[in-house]
Amino acid sequence: MREEKLKIYDQLVAKCPRFERKGKTMPYTSANGYMFSLFNKDCEIGIRFSKEVQEKYIKEWSTTIYKSYGAVMKGYVLVPEKMLHDLDMVAKYLDESYDYVISLPTK
Repeated sequence: MREEKLKIYDQLVAKCPRFERKGKTMPYTSANGYMFSLFNKDCEIGIRFSKEVQEKYIKEWSTTIYKSYGAVMKGYVLVPEKMLHDLDMVAKYLDESYDYVISLPTK
């Protein structure tokens, strides 16, 4: 199951040419010193947004905050399983997340 889900995450990131996947054991994307998407040990994908956008998408997507290794990931939204059937749509959210972290002060 992990390999199938990881393949989906890789396909998602591949749809966004401005950045690439990093990490071997814990796949993620980062820019400007900030991680903005993550694939956790439970084979879940989380995407980072501003606080306001996070709250908006939690409601719109009928989902929750994202956790990785038991820790709440501040600013991250859990991408629901049902959304993974439309990676083009999810890629737009991932691009939006990239734009968000690029707007933050460099770490």
